[in-house]
Amino acid sequence: MSSRFTAIYEKGEKYYIGYCPEILGANGQGETIEECSESLKEAIKLILQDRLEDALRGIPDDAIRDTLVIE
Repeated sequence: MSSRFTAIYEKGEKYYIGYCPEILGANGQGETIEECSESLKEAIKLILQDRLEDALRGIPDDAIRDTLVIE
C-alpha cells in the first residue's frame, strides 16, 4: 500500500530539516534533500507503526479487522 504525504524541507547551516504536517512529530534531517527525505520517510513509518500498535491494544478478540485503501 502506498500513501502520499506532504514533505517540507528547510535548509539550515549544514543540514536540511524536513517535516510532515500530516504526521505530528515526523521530522528528518540530512546533508542532502535525498538523505533528509529518507530520514523523514523512516520517521513517518515508525510513528504510524507505533500509533497502530497502541491503538490495537485492548481491542476485543471478536472485533473485525479490515484494511481500507484511500485514494
